[in-house]
Amino acid sequence: MSASVADPQAHTRPVPSSVDAVVVGAGFSGMYLLHKLRALGLSTVVFEAGTDVGGTWYWNRYPGARVDVESLAYSYSFDSDLEQDFEWQERYPTQPEILRYAQHVAERFDLRKDIVFRTRVASAQYDEDSRTWKVRTEHGDAVTARFLVMATGCLSSSKLPEIPGLESYKGTTYHTAHWPHEGVDFTGLRVGLIGTGSSGVQSIPVIAEQAAELVVFQRTPAYTVPARNGPLDPDERAKIKAEYSTFRATNRQMPAAFGSRLPASDRSALEVDAEERRAEYEYRWQKGLGLAFIGAFNDVLISPESNESAAEFVRSKIRDIVPDPEVARKLTPHQVIGCKRLCLDTGYYETFNRPNVELVDLRDTPIEAITPTGIRTTEGEHELDCIVYATGFDAMTGALLRIDIRGRDGLPLQEAWAAGPRTYLGLGVAGFPNLFTITGPGSPSVLTNMMVSIEQHVNWIADCMDHLRRQGHRTIEASEPAQDLWVEIVNAMAGITLFPTCNSWYLGANVPGKTRVFMPFVGFPMYAEKCTQVAQDGYEGFVLSG
Repeated sequence: MSASVADPQAHTRPVPSSVDAVVVGAGFSGMYLLHKLRALGLSTVVFEAGTDVGGTWYWNRYPGARVDVESLAYSYSFDSDLEQDFEWQERYPTQPEILRYAQHVAERFDLRKDIVFRTRVASAQYDEDSRTWKVRTEHGDAVTARFLVMATGCLSSSKLPEIPGLESYKGTTYHTAHWPHEGVDFTGLRVGLIGTGSSGVQSIPVIAEQAAELVVFQRTPAYTVPARNGPLDPDERAKIKAEYSTFRATNRQMPAAFGSRLPASDRSALEVDAEERRAEYEYRWQKGLGLAFIGAFNDVLISPESNESAAEFVRSKIRDIVPDPEVARKLTPHQVIGCKRLCLDTGYYETFNRPNVELVDLRDTPIEAITPTGIRTTEGEHELDCIVYATGFDAMTGALLRIDIRGRDGLPLQEAWAAGPRTYLGLGVAGFPNLFTITGPGSPSVLTNMMVSIEQHVNWIADCMDHLRRQGHRTIEASEPAQDLWVEIVNAMAGITLFPTCNSWYLGANVPGKTRVFMPFVGFPMYAEKCTQVAQDGYEGFVLSG
């Protein structure tokens, strides 16, 4: 890592008093937006809480952390030289490789000189007289900006479980979203881990190899499919790079903006017999096609009967892998497959065959409290040397609502979204002029390859700013009618699918008290076309003034 990465005085770097744009977050969206705004000649400052770029991949360093989209697709497409120069090593890259990629981009385009690290934005207030945003940081910096862009990420606001006694525990605790940069050695320790979502599924096999004992406290069993990860084949990598533009364009036409190398199925699971269905699921399971497992047939996320065929296939695999029928029973999910994000794993179910791993099903024996020495369930206490919380995030809105954002007439964003997040296209919010959200609620975001959604949003926002400047407009703001209609459309699209059928973080159901609204838009190509049409029609649905 270069010397510029971890500047211990980064938070004292001079902050300009006035800029064209303030960007919050230096993950992949904030980095690319900074690059785009520089090209437009717009002065920009980026505030980042960490000591370096990377966003999600800066913070999430837990054992086994890796992305669930293949590396050659999970990367920027805006610069052909960058595409060719960076050599991905793994099919599904680990967190260290993704972070190296982010750092490579920052160095290549000299982005860090406009990023203020170790600095959280505390508040942002819109001033109607000057038509600017007044942004204040935790260190007391005050910046006036015409535009405010929230590049805070969809999975960046971590949450702890709501369990009595959290503060009483005397051992060491870790959260997967805030892992020590120096790593953790669990050798010889009794470890308790709460949560079996993606971070739990990825970290449990790695921790189990080190720990003397690992007790997994499972709230809801997960559907997970094997990644079959490995080094990238040099010939395959060269082939894709030789036709990268076509590869990218084809991915953008896929429902989730990736997976073009395996064409989407045009068949219903109910159109074929049981043997053919199983053969298709088996092929995807053995190949490690990840999230494309759901795409085995075109109605797995629409038809309950088709969905059940895919779900039962995974359940049968669990029974095959885990010989203890009671453990297999506990690991077996019964909700719709895909209504919660499908996980990719390396040896997850096999881990529960190890003699040093115990599975506690909290549906059978709920946790009563965290105690000074461990975790107490209705069945008794588990004494532990450390506890790992793999308990996820307040997704999509959490990072936005932790900042005191106030729009027209001092309206707090918290109040505007009291009944659930309301946006137009996931880009703008009525009552908040010149505020943009990247991959915000109401956009495809977490249902897609995030890199594609990020680039699409950044390009749209940068083009919009350029349009305002060229046409002499001072502000742009989503109209209430357009926003209301868009919320209806997002809900209608979700209602066609099985996504809303279970309590997932897509709905905010993992956060007590959070209004349950399905937040992402289903279907990237349709969404991207809508955004393009809105811009071509003079930013229809937005109010431009100045």
